[in-house]
Amino acid sequence: MAKRDYIQTNREWLAAKATDNGVQPLPKGLYYKVLNQGKNDGIHPTPNSIVTVHYTGTTINGKKFDSSLGGAPVAFRLKTLIPGWIEAIQHMCVGDKWEVYIPAEMGYGRQSIPGIPGGSTLIFIIELFGIA
Repeated sequence: MAKRDYIQTNREWLAAKATDNGVQPLPKGLYYKVLNQGKNDGIHPTPNSIVTVHYTGTTINGKKFDSSLGGAPVAFRLKTLIPGWIEAIQHMCVGDKWEVYIPAEMGYGRQSIPGIPGGSTLIFIIELFGIA
C-alpha cells in the first residue's frame, strides 16, 4: 500500500472507531475506551510523574509491536513518552485500564520505527498501577 493510502486508511479507521459504543474523546484527537475503572479518586499523573504501568501496543491491523506483559509492570517518567501517552495517562487514575487510540500525529508521526510504519494510528491497552 502506498504511504499516502496507508495514512488515509489509518485516519479513516480512527474516525470510525470514534463512533463505537463506549469510545470517548480526549483533547488533541485521542480516543479511549474504559476496560476497567480504578480508584476514581481524582488523583492523576502530571508530566513529571513516574507512572507504573502494564501495556500492549498494536497497529490497526492487530500487529503487536510492544508489550510489558509477561514481566513486572514498567515505570516511566511520563514526560519522556510519546505525546499520546502523556495526554491520555494524565486523565487516568490508579487502577484504570483503558484502550487508547492515538492518531499518528500524537504518536510517531510520519516517521517509521521498527514494527510501526510511519502514519500509524497506535492502539494501546494501558493499565495504571502507580503514580510517583
